[in-house]
Amino acid sequence: MICYAKSMTQKPVLVSAIKPTGDLHIGNYFGAMRQFVELAREGKYRPFIFVADYHALNSMQDADEMRRRTREIVMAYLAIGLDPAEVTFFKQSDVPAHTELCWIFDTITTMPYLMRAHAFKDAEAKNKEINVGTFNYPMLMAADILLYDAAIVPVGQDQKQHIEIARDIAEKFNRIFKEDIFSLPEPYIMPEVATVPGIDGQKMSKSYGNVIPLFASRDELAKRVMSVVTDSGGHPMSTAAVDIGCPPPKNVYAIHALVRSKEELETIYAEHAGNYKMLKELLIEDLDSYFASIRAKYDELKNDFSIVDDVLARGKQEARTLSEAKMERVRHAVGVV
Repeated sequence: MICYAKSMTQKPVLVSAIKPTGDLHIGNYFGAMRQFVELAREGKYRPFIFVADYHALNSMQDADEMRRRTREIVMAYLAIGLDPAEVTFFKQSDVPAHTELCWIFDTITTMPYLMRAHAFKDAEAKNKEINVGTFNYPMLMAADILLYDAAIVPVGQDQKQHIEIARDIAEKFNRIFKEDIFSLPEPYIMPEVATVPGIDGQKMSKSYGNVIPLFASRDELAKRVMSVVTDSGGHPMSTAAVDIGCPPPKNVYAIHALVRSKEELETIYAEHAGNYKMLKELLIEDLDSYFASIRAKYDELKNDFSIVDDVLARGKQEARTLSEAKMERVRHAVGVV
């Protein structure tokens, strides 16, 4: 049972979205998910977090997979600590204002302007057949952000352009319709985060088939960790093990450093210098222990769908209330009411 005893204060709004595409792995967790939850916990902002299922339609056209991945995303973020008593968590498709506002923005945006977007230019450079959704992606994202008067939007450096586009659209709308309807959001560039190596030494990615699943069972975890390549070149530590000519396996060490302090690892890797099998077994123990409570919470949510349904229903109501208030002003400004 989740308690919703809260009152939404007039804090500045934080808006972020998560596309329900791809299986989650520990690279996702250490690379972004953990930092995002910590940001939400700080209490400085009123967070509006949504599953971007309409955005996902650009690459996913399988209804069963969409439903499954949407539920998995919600369960994952709840399991790692996103608190629905402090965060409005909802599905993009549950709030019609997103697509309504996107269309209104379309009518004041030129094609040459949208052709500057990184996603379009990248697809064009690769000679890909580009669907309208990919071309129009920045307009829907602008609507996502501006509907809630977002003060900040957490993004990576490569996504900063989306916030710049949202600001441009807000200024243009306000100027054309001579009303101060939309505020200007600021990007919140996520601090430098970990790049997690996969079991083959490349960056962990589903596309490389080298991941350690975020909610792996102990047996699956052990299987994946024992497969990690043990290249000892370019290691990031200086220990007695290095001094005696037994440098630690860099990929095993890099993953281990995510859950243990450098001081602890200095001792462990010196004590077991050259015994790669033992170091992997210790990594299995530490990862299993680190994710035990998260995995238990995820399993609990899998066994009780009502928790996820309750969270999304609550978020839908809150997001619709706020977005509809904004859309009443927009409709009046453009003259359709």
